[in-house]
Amino acid sequence: MSMRRRLRDVGLIAVLAAAVAASAAPKPLPAFERVMTMSTPRSVGDLALTDQNGKSVRISDLVGAPTLVYFGFTNCPEICPTTLLKLGRLKAANPKELAGLRVAFISVDGERDTPEVTKRFLQRFSPDFVGLTAPAEQVRPLAMSFAAPFFKDPPKDGEYLVQHSTRVYALDRHGLLRAELYDASAEATLGIARALLAE
Repeated sequence: MSMRRRLRDVGLIAVLAAAVAASAAPKPLPAFERVMTMSTPRSVGDLALTDQNGKSVRISDLVGAPTLVYFGFTNCPEICPTTLLKLGRLKAANPKELAGLRVAFISVDGERDTPEVTKRFLQRFSPDFVGLTAPAEQVRPLAMSFAAPFFKDPPKDGEYLVQHSTRVYALDRHGLLRAELYDASAEATLGIARALLAE
């Protein structure tokens, strides 16, 4: 094989490799207020948790559909119910368009949030939400991979709160973290969901 042909073949392979890489790389998500999109999609940890029906579910089992993830706890007095209510209303208002979008609630209070408690809690917002729970010490590394730290307040009369991230995390259908939503509007959340579903 001549040197010229060899160089041409190497060049062709490089062009094809670049085209494959470009087609595999996701397009940037649209910009919205109070939404931080990832310039590079980020992988998150994997963990076996228990869903609200008592079934073992891994984070990797969420692969296959875009998922909005929220870390919270069922005894949360305000932020968790408010956020989940917004997400439930968004899904209910756009049932066909958002049929392929999952919402996953991950408890940061496994001590109290049993599958049964989590199921009752989520029924207030949507029958479609996925509730996941595990001991807090197991959930903590997963939460940190999302940049969602949490800690338990000192108990008072046996009761306590858990301080946690108020962000909603958007995973694409490959399970990669693509955006963080900081109390974003319904329009912004819908826009991110639409973009992920269109990929």
